[in-house]
Amino acid sequence: PRTGTGGAMSEVVLRVLLERHSVRAYAPRPVEREKLDHVLEAVRLAPTARNTQNFRVVVVTEHETLRQLVEACKGQSQVGECGAVLAFCGLDTSYVMSCGQPGYTVNAAIAADHAAVQAAAEGLGTCWICGFYEDKVKAVLHVPAGPEVRVVALLTLGYEADGAAQKPKDRKPLAQLVSYETW
Repeated sequence: PRTGTGGAMSEVVLRVLLERHSVRAYAPRPVEREKLDHVLEAVRLAPTARNTQNFRVVVVTEHETLRQLVEACKGQSQVGECGAVLAFCGLDTSYVMSCGQPGYTVNAAIAADHAAVQAAAEGLGTCWICGFYEDKVKAVLHVPAGPEVRVVALLTLGYEADGAAQKPKDRKPLAQLVSYETW
C-alpha cells in the first residue's frame, strides 16, 4: 500500500523541488558516502519502461578524472569543482518504446532526475550536463565504444560554494504548460 497521503510529506517534496536549482560553483568539499549512497538508492528506485532498468551510472569522485571530464564537457568548470559526477549511460539502445521514443534516453533521464531530487533533499547541489563530447566522456570513463552504450547525461553533485550567484527560479505559469483533456 502507498504511504503518501499528501499533507506534510507532499509539502516537503514540493519545497525540495522549489529549492533545487542548477549549481555551477562548488565548494572544495567531498560528498559524504552516506549522502551519495542515498542519491544512488533513489537512482535504483527510478521507474523504467517495461522495468528494463537499462541504464548504468558511473560515479566519479577522483580529482584527476573530474579534471579530465572538464575538457570532455566543453570546458564547463563546475565539472572539475564538484564533489562527484554521475554519468548516466543507456544500455539496450535498440529498444524503442511503442510511442517511438528510444527507451534508454527516457529511462536514464528519469534516473538522473531521481538523483537530482534526492541530492537536493540531502542538501547537495546538482547541475545537469548535456553539453559534452560523448566520445571523450566514454574515453575518460572507459565506457564501451560503439552504439550499444550511450552516455545520455552527466550530473554534477556537491556543496554549493559560499556566495555563489543564484538566478531566481523563472518558470512559466502553469496555464502555459498544462491543458486538461485536450491540447
